[in-house]
Amino acid sequence: GVGSRDASPDEGVVEDMPMVDEKAVEQLTEGLISHYLPDLQRSKSALKELTQNQVVLLETLEQEISKFKECNSILDINALFSEAKHYHNKLVNIRNEMMMLHEKTSKLKVSRVNL
Repeated sequence: GVGSRDASPDEGVVEDMPMVDEKAVEQLTEGLISHYLPDLQRSKSALKELTQNQVVLLETLEQEISKFKECNSILDINALFSEAKHYHNKLVNIRNEMMMLHEKTSKLKVSRVNL
């Protein structure tokens, strides 16, 4: 009747379940753990090794980057020196030209005086 419809669907299921054997549950749990634990421990040590390798790799990478930066700054300095050398050569050439012009003008003055 009306009362049976109000009963929860789970009611009566508990009585249908067989008695759970605690010892069996414990043995099954131990069995599962002993089956999966070695794999998990191997995975753990592999991950630990991987992490350590990653740290070493990062440190090496940082060292390489600093070396690269150092090389770049040396290249910049070299470029600066070659530019300075270039301008120095230009100045030397200009000075030589001015000295030549000075000689020519003094010769002209001398020849004019002699006229």
